[in-house]
Amino acid sequence: MGMLASLISGLASGETVAAVRRARTAAIVYALAALAALCGLGFLVGAAYIWVAGRYGPMAACLGFGIGFLVIAGLLLLIYQLSAGARARRRARRRNADMKAVGITAALAILPTLLKGKGGLGTILGPVIALAAYAIYRENIKPDADDPGAGEAK
Repeated sequence: MGMLASLISGLASGETVAAVRRARTAAIVYALAALAALCGLGFLVGAAYIWVAGRYGPMAACLGFGIGFLVIAGLLLLIYQLSAGARARRRARRRNADMKAVGITAALAILPTLLKGKGGLGTILGPVIALAAYAIYRENIKPDADDPGAGEAK
């Protein structure tokens, strides 16, 4: 309930509106700067083309620029595909951390209710002891010798 009250008070004070306004202004400025940079890059490519066309001829300049941009595009796609595995692992770690945080928060939120209930401490200690016993069991289990996939982390 306290979180909702702070959110409402933030909205009422206008602090949120000011933050949104600053973010929108920054986005517009960055978009205009990116547009100007792209125009500048286009003129530089045009100037390079004119220089190469004057030196080697228009056909060689067209072929060279076309092949050069296709090679750049291929390299970008190759790098993106090679880094896809690392991005997926990073997302999985972040998702696991988020789920763990949600679980801990939920457990801490319900803890006072469980302690006040009829089961009391036994309601909490039972599953905790079971989890500890299972962790000890998993740590001490030996993989089968005839199972080639046993013992590998999956």
